[in-house]
Amino acid sequence: MSNIELNQSIYAFLEQFKGKYELIKIEPDFADTVDFCDQYGFPLENSGNTIIVASKKISPVKFCACLVKASTRLDVNGKVKELMNVSRLSFATPEQTTELTGMMVGGVTPLGLPNSIKVFVDQLVMDLEYVIIGGGNRTYKIKIDPDVFNGFSNFEIVDGLSKN
Repeated sequence: MSNIELNQSIYAFLEQFKGKYELIKIEPDFADTVDFCDQYGFPLENSGNTIIVASKKISPVKFCACLVKASTRLDVNGKVKELMNVSRLSFATPEQTTELTGMMVGGVTPLGLPNSIKVFVDQLVMDLEYVIIGGGNRTYKIKIDPDVFNGFSNFEIVDGLSKN
């Protein structure tokens, strides 16, 4: 795998974890989680969604990234609002997501994001043997040991980040 195919910051992040991840090349039409799972035979339970959340009515806008299992829903108006300490928030628009991360929706990954973006990881993700996350673009997914999310200053493991 050439680092030219992956965003440099994602590639640099992954290089620290040889043996704890696997890159999966996919067709871009199957980048959305449910389509990916159906096409490639992976369980939804082991797939994660990275969702960018933005504050409203605050200037400048505050952002965070949240990683939850694809089989759950992000608790935006409860837990995320509490973690961000804001009164109103919403999902970032596709344009905001791309501008902030350099990634398209369907390929967003928590790996290699700027340290200024807080990344909240649901404890349910940490309980998995592996999780499949976006690869930073719509042509790769990353199958990774959730343990890699421990120990980074901008990553926080959160109990109750999602709801069933």
